[in-house]
Amino acid sequence: MGQQLLYIITGILVFDFILERVLDYLNARHFSPKLPEALKDIYDPEKYRNSQLYFRDNQRFGLLTSSVSFIAIMLMLYLSGFAYLDSVVRGITTHPVLMALLFFGILGLASDILSLPFQLYDTFVIEEKYGFNKTTPQTFFTDKLKGYLLAIIIGGGLLALMTWVYQLTGQWFGLIVWWVLILFTLFMTMFYASVIVPLFNKLTPLEEGELRSEIERFAENAGFDLKNIYLMDGSKRSTKANAFFSGLGKKKKIVLFDTLVNDHTVEEVVSVLAHEIGHYQKKHTKKNFAMAIIQITIMILVLSFFLNPETMWPNYLANALGAKEPSFHLGILAFGMLYAPLSLITGIITNVISRKFEFEADRFAAENYASKPLQDALKKMSVNHLSNLQPHPAYVFVHFSHPPLLLRLKSLEKHQVI
Repeated sequence: MGQQLLYIITGILVFDFILERVLDYLNARHFSPKLPEALKDIYDPEKYRNSQLYFRDNQRFGLLTSSVSFIAIMLMLYLSGFAYLDSVVRGITTHPVLMALLFFGILGLASDILSLPFQLYDTFVIEEKYGFNKTTPQTFFTDKLKGYLLAIIIGGGLLALMTWVYQLTGQWFGLIVWWVLILFTLFMTMFYASVIVPLFNKLTPLEEGELRSEIERFAENAGFDLKNIYLMDGSKRSTKANAFFSGLGKKKKIVLFDTLVNDHTVEEVVSVLAHEIGHYQKKHTKKNFAMAIIQITIMILVLSFFLNPETMWPNYLANALGAKEPSFHLGILAFGMLYAPLSLITGIITNVISRKFEFEADRFAAENYASKPLQDALKKMSVNHLSNLQPHPAYVFVHFSHPPLLLRLKSLEKHQVI
C-alpha cells in the first residue's frame, strides 16, 4: 500500500505542477497590446508596456522557482530523502515531540536556504528593476530572523502541542486539535494587527488633520464605531500601496499604508477605507472566520482518518516516504501532499466567495461615500503596481481573491455618489 500511496502522491504533485503551468500559459496568451479604454485617462502606453514586461519577468521567474521546488521534492521522495532525515532525527532523540520539531525544523531551514537566492533575486533585481523595492539588505535579513523566530514560537508551538496531543489522546486527537486551531484562528483574526504586524512594521495613530476628520465623519455617517486608525510604514519595503481591516469588536483596526496616503487624494483614501469598513458592515470578517472553521473541520476529519493509530494508515504513510517505522511527523508530511486536491477545491471556493465580498464592499463604499474616488484609487493602485489588467478568466477563477480591475470598475459605474 505504501508504494501505491507514493504513486498517488506523485500523481497529485505532477497534476498540480502541470495545472499551474497551463494556467500560466493561458494567462500569458491572454495579453492584449491594446490599452483598455477605461484606463486611457491614467495609464500611458509606456506604463502599460512596463506592466506587461513586469508580468512576464515574474511569470518566467515563477516558472524557474516552481520547477526547482518540484524537482527538489521529487528527489526527496524517490531518493528516500525524507526517510533519511527521519533516521537522522531518530539518531538524535526518540521523543516524539522533539523528533517532530527537529524534523520540520531541519526541513524548513533547508527549504528556506534553497529558496534564499530566489528571494534575493525577486526583491533586489525584479522589484528593483521596476522601481518597487525599498527594502535594504539589513531589513531583508532582519525580517528573515524575525520570521524564523515566529516560526519557532508559533509554528513550533502548534506542532509540539499537536504531537503531544496525538501521543496522549489517540482517538481524541482530532477533536482537541480542532479546538486548538479554531482558537488560534480566532486569536489571529482579533490580534494580528496588534501582535504580528508591529514586529515588522511601525504602526502610528493617524494624526489629526483633514484626512482623519474626513474618515471620522464618514465612519459616523455610516454608523461605524471607529477609534483605531493607524498608519503603517509600508514604504520601508515597497512603493506599493494598500490598506486592510483587522480584528473584531473593540479590537477592530483600520491600517493604511503610508504609500496609500502619500499617493492618493483625501477622497480616494477615504473611499478605500469605506471599502474596508464595508467588509465589516457586511459581516465579511465573521463569514471568513466561519469559512475558516469549515476548512479546518474538513482538514481535521481527513487528517484524523489517516493518522488513526488503530489502523494501518500511519504505517502506509511512512512507507510511502520510504520509512519503515511510522511517526507523527512523517504522517503529517505525507498527509499534506495527499490533501492538496481538497485544498485546491476549498481554495477555489474561498476565492469565489472572496471576490463576491469584494464586489459587496465596493458597492458599500459607492453607496455610502462615492463611486468615482474609489474608481480613481483602484486605477492609481493598478498603475503604481503595474498590475495585469486582463488576466485569463481561468487564472482568475483559481487564484484571484479579488476581482480584476476592469470588472470592479464596471460594477462601480452602476453606482452614483451619495
